[in-house]
Amino acid sequence: MKNRTLKVGRNDPCPCGSGHKYKKCCLDKAMFEPENLKDLYAKKYKIRLKQAADIEGIRKAGRLTLDTLDLVESEIKPGITTDYINTLVHKFTIKNGAIPAPLNYRGFPKSACVSVNETICHGIPEEQVLKDGDIVNVDITPILNGYYADANKTFFVGTPGPEARKIVRVARKSLSKGMSMLKPGNTIGDIGWAIQKYAEGEGCSVVREFVGHGVGFDFHEPPQVPHFGRRGEGISLIPGMVFTIEPMINLGKKDLVILKDNWTAVTKDRSLSAQFEQTVLVTEQGFESLTPYDL
Repeated sequence: MKNRTLKVGRNDPCPCGSGHKYKKCCLDKAMFEPENLKDLYAKKYKIRLKQAADIEGIRKAGRLTLDTLDLVESEIKPGITTDYINTLVHKFTIKNGAIPAPLNYRGFPKSACVSVNETICHGIPEEQVLKDGDIVNVDITPILNGYYADANKTFFVGTPGPEARKIVRVARKSLSKGMSMLKPGNTIGDIGWAIQKYAEGEGCSVVREFVGHGVGFDFHEPPQVPHFGRRGEGISLIPGMVFTIEPMINLGKKDLVILKDNWTAVTKDRSLSAQFEQTVLVTEQGFESLTPYDL
């Protein structure tokens, strides 16, 4: 990126985030060298763009994240507890020289979030036993050599019913739709617009209260990445941005309730909820997933 300028079309949204077209805003200003953009995004949005060494560090943490999810998937079956999953994650993370980011984060007591059926997110692992036909989301975030990567998947337990198959299919495709919007010059609003249009078109709903987020140097960084929105709105995407896309999709209505533990979020109507998440990097050509798996 060092000696290349950002390519922005005259009618594209201005990368300064003003909401105006480039030709009517900063076309004639010498502010789009990468180093200037780095300073601009840090000052205006508190977004810290990642350089090559940072990206490689996050990529390595991402590989560990995927290896952990693969281990969990191999153990998913009726009869195990959500705490058993947590123990798998914790031991494997430590064994590989990393730290589980969720543990003690703002008081969260476990090393992974494990969310079953109507639990949208932030399920605290305990002695809950998984049953045939359940769906379970496992959210993994290791810290490896100071870098964070964040990803999750929703798994079937035993043989899923038609409702479980539908919500998992829609949630998985929702992530794919959001990622399809990733390229310089598009906006964060484009991501949410694509997800919302698809999910609601399938008769499902998109959770509003929890969003994607910057990641890499810390567990949660700017920007926030809503999974709903309007096309063309929000911060313009530029190379070096690293964040998560993690749509939470409900089979019923979008409303939720937080339980007494102040963490666990469940659907208000107790309909099923599913989620898939990857950590992504905006590149000059489009994007790269730093926690890649098939969608």
